[in-house]
Amino acid sequence: MRRDQLELDAPGLDRPGTLIRYGHWGRPVVVFPTELGRAWEYEENGMVGALASLIDDGRIKLYCVDSFDHMTWSDTSVSHEERARRYRDYERWVTDAVVPVIRDDTPGAGDLITTGASLGAYHALHLMLARADLFTVAICQSGNYDPSFWRTWGERGDDAYFTNPMDYLRGADGDHLDWLRSRVYPVLVVGQGEFEVDPTGALPATLAMDRLLTEKGIGHELDVWGHDVSHQWPWWREQIAHHLPRFC
Repeated sequence: MRRDQLELDAPGLDRPGTLIRYGHWGRPVVVFPTELGRAWEYEENGMVGALASLIDDGRIKLYCVDSFDHMTWSDTSVSHEERARRYRDYERWVTDAVVPVIRDDTPGAGDLITTGASLGAYHALHLMLARADLFTVAICQSGNYDPSFWRTWGERGDDAYFTNPMDYLRGADGDHLDWLRSRVYPVLVVGQGEFEVDPTGALPATLAMDRLLTEKGIGHELDVWGHDVSHQWPWWREQIAHHLPRFC
């Protein structure tokens, strides 16, 4: 399996961001890590191995990116609005630095898929909804999609609003909502076992996002796994191997 690692400048953030690509051809899949995770987390936790047949057969090409949670959503020393403002710099790194590399590296390979587990699921869903011109499928595992519940404090302004899918999707209407309906397809996956309710809030948050997508008429899937399915890597490996093949 081909593996290459790149360091990409990240204006507004505190260091360059790492991008690791796996594979030689296939539909591009942008992978976001769990909270505070780095680009190599997916490989270290067996997720790349779980998708090895798809990679080796040229059906997908993985692009695993860093998080910058340490200076955005996980930095409880700054207000919600400041965390969101910094997060917009992370968004721009993904769209303005990572995506052009993918386009140059895999021309003509189709629209991009996003995926991630835990906080990575938030990134995957939000980036797809915010930039549906770039990303059209999001496979979201055990996510919480409302940053206002993440130990936040202080006043909330435009940046907080436009980085919270539960807020801006609720306000979507008209031509923009019609366009989203025609472009995006979220897949929401969650278990009912250990850590999926407390402390992550993943199960109730996933059900809330399912209700909102249904209310807005956006086609999507909800896949709730059993009471034995916990907020952990062994289950995420099974889930991604189950869902990804039909999109590539």
